[in-house]
Amino acid sequence: MKAIVLKEFGPASNLEITNIPLREIEAGEVLIQVKAISINPVDVKTRAGKGMAGRLKDIHPLILGWDISGVVTQAGSEVKDFKVGDEVFGMVNFPGHGKAYAEYVISPADQLALKPANISHEEAAAATLAALTAYQGLVHKANLQAGQRILVHAAAGGVGHFVVQIAKHLGAYVIGTSSAANKDFVLSLGADEHIDYRAVPFETVVKDVDLVFDAIGGDNIDRSIEVVKNGGTLISIPSGLHDGITEKAKARGVNGFFFLVASNGDDMKQVADLLEKGIIKAHVSATYPFEDMAKAHEHVETGRTVGKVIVTV
Repeated sequence: MKAIVLKEFGPASNLEITNIPLREIEAGEVLIQVKAISINPVDVKTRAGKGMAGRLKDIHPLILGWDISGVVTQAGSEVKDFKVGDEVFGMVNFPGHGKAYAEYVISPADQLALKPANISHEEAAAATLAALTAYQGLVHKANLQAGQRILVHAAAGGVGHFVVQIAKHLGAYVIGTSSAANKDFVLSLGADEHIDYRAVPFETVVKDVDLVFDAIGGDNIDRSIEVVKNGGTLISIPSGLHDGITEKAKARGVNGFFFLVASNGDDMKQVADLLEKGIIKAHVSATYPFEDMAKAHEHVETGRTVGKVIVTV
């Protein structure tokens, strides 16, 4: 089968299409003919030698990617939930070796969900790592409640646009930051307020929120601590909260922590239900053919993606 392998960590030009053999599936696995792949910032960071590179550096050949939507072509003997012909989607083996950049992907069945019939494979692939990050962070980590106030940084981005929608569904008051160009998009997702981060420092217009969901990192974490109420929570996903920040948050009575999403079929099914009911929608801003994976990486690498970038197979 065709697959895209990473020769060595570095620029997008190091991604190479090749042919590799496909192993036999095990009892609890399914073989999926891939229709769409979602490209995440962590894909780009890992390719460049950061992100998950430390975990994957000794794997050869290294096939990046975790987010897929496709059709089941084989099901292991112990698989009960899926059969040949089913359309499925999911985040495969994150934070391990997902091997998603390929024509066929082998996945543990318990990491997948049936693709809702009312969405495309592109939309389904878009609603995997990003949507799971939003769901797990809001529901499992922060236990967001109706009536609470949440500040969502990078609200127009891949994770952010799902955070806004799920937080609104949970009954929260949502404040989203983005550039002015994406104000209408953020408000269309259900945000109650929008802040143009280029026009005004958010900490001068926001205070006493119950939760900050940060997808930016850096000094944004420091600044965000200042706007969280005592007993509130700060979640950072792109860069860990270093000890100094954790202590600073603790001193202000704020629960500050780094959060890493993990593959989980039950959570994937919850996301599928939200998609099927139209409660959340995946926004796909660009699609590229499999052969243009490097261009898709370069697009995500700009850091200016609205919603998600998808590669079709």
